[in-house]
Amino acid sequence: GEWPTWLQGILLRNGPGMHTIGDTKYNHWFDGLALLHSFTFKNGEVYYRSKYLRSDAYSCNVEANRIVVSEFGTMAYPDPCKNIFAKAFCYLSHTIPEFTDNCLINIMKTGDDFYATSETNFIRKINPQTLETLEKVDYNKYVAVNVATSHPHYDSAGNVLNMGTSIVDKGKTKYLLFKIPSSVPEKEKKKSCFKHLEVVCSIPSRSLLHPSYYHSFGITENYIIFVEQPFRLDIVKMATAYIRGVNWASCLAYHKEEKTWFHFIDKKTKKEIPTKIYTDAMVLFHHVNAYEEDDHIVFDIIAYADNSLYDMFYLKNLNKDFEENTKLTSVPTCKRFVVPLQYDKDAEVGSNLVTLPSTATAVKEKDGSICCQPEILCEGIELPRINYDYNGKKYKYVFATGVQWSPVPTKIVKFNVQTKEMHHWTEDHCWPSEPIFVPRPDAKEEDDGVVLTCIVMTDPNKAPFLLALDAKTFKELGRATVNVEMHLDLHGIFIPEKDVKTEPE
Repeated sequence: GEWPTWLQGILLRNGPGMHTIGDTKYNHWFDGLALLHSFTFKNGEVYYRSKYLRSDAYSCNVEANRIVVSEFGTMAYPDPCKNIFAKAFCYLSHTIPEFTDNCLINIMKTGDDFYATSETNFIRKINPQTLETLEKVDYNKYVAVNVATSHPHYDSAGNVLNMGTSIVDKGKTKYLLFKIPSSVPEKEKKKSCFKHLEVVCSIPSRSLLHPSYYHSFGITENYIIFVEQPFRLDIVKMATAYIRGVNWASCLAYHKEEKTWFHFIDKKTKKEIPTKIYTDAMVLFHHVNAYEEDDHIVFDIIAYADNSLYDMFYLKNLNKDFEENTKLTSVPTCKRFVVPLQYDKDAEVGSNLVTLPSTATAVKEKDGSICCQPEILCEGIELPRINYDYNGKKYKYVFATGVQWSPVPTKIVKFNVQTKEMHHWTEDHCWPSEPIFVPRPDAKEEDDGVVLTCIVMTDPNKAPFLLALDAKTFKELGRATVNVEMHLDLHGIFIPEKDVKTEPE
């Protein structure tokens, strides 16, 4: 096919790559050592490169020729890299063991720099051209968080907004929203952006010892949206996991009898909306987008009725019969919640406060709280991406992977949230990765650009490829076949040529 000549830059992808070290194997797919790969686009040609992230976890494991650093689903005994469990019993003041720096989930841009990220307090700087691993940054040196999301947001000035959980800090557990500036004052050029990190606001956890797990959050022009779900981490179990011989994943539990709480933080006042707003129990990993309309906040998420997704990816389940044997007990559902910001305080109990045209409701309860029920936009999509120029604004299109009852995607989907129209690309025995939308320079329309996705074949003898689709028509533009063993990955980023600092190879 033909690659658009305007497509100039680097597509960077991140995900688990190495699952066996010496005679030892990780238990879970999400534990594998991070493998970075990149596609560089130059004048209609595509160049491929991949490299393992040289994290401390990678170095320790490779040197010992066995797994010695614990990951989320795999506890290593003993863990010679870190003599941390000696420290783990300053109990509930410092219960969280030192986590791994195996940053295998996403790529984050901070100023001119790029970092591989996961959900621990460590991120690793990388060179996007050579994929070389550079310094390790510990968020905890700049903000009191033990875990942080790998799905930050970027504002129009290029500042990074992210969230992390501060566990039992000074007797409190809270969720912190923090901002990393995109640049530092001229006179402090030698200092890193992280030294200027600022805590925007903090939200107290509903439970001291059971904070909510979250993978992403939402943002509109004036508000931050944080969903506190009843899928929670048990801190006491976590602090004693090593001693009890269990992995950290077993310290997560879903409480389906509880509510899911919505928190809306006003960016200007840095204060939370005081009204208590909730919905039924659900498990959520990915926010799609959010915006404000006529004094309402509208936000779209992908939600599950239980937490079975994580268990699917234990490696014992990922065998040749995977597609037949692995059935999700809950299909991912794209839900739209509509929350009124202004409403008649004298409205009757039981009345729906939503005045926008939507089947989503927000019902006033006796105690003044609001109970929300969503509009179902569609089912069976995951790894949602949008045209990021529309982030926090009213939008039309979601680009996502299509999944049925198995968590491994079989198609790429373009979904119109306004008309509910769906287009898809699919081919037998193809497993696509998260699709990334790249806008055409000077594009006037939301879907004017290309969608890029890495395709892995079920047949190991067939070469994987990078696929480019015209985002408007969803027709195939071209594919670049890569004659290497490419892995299914998690998330990534497209870096336009102008944002790549050119350094000599």
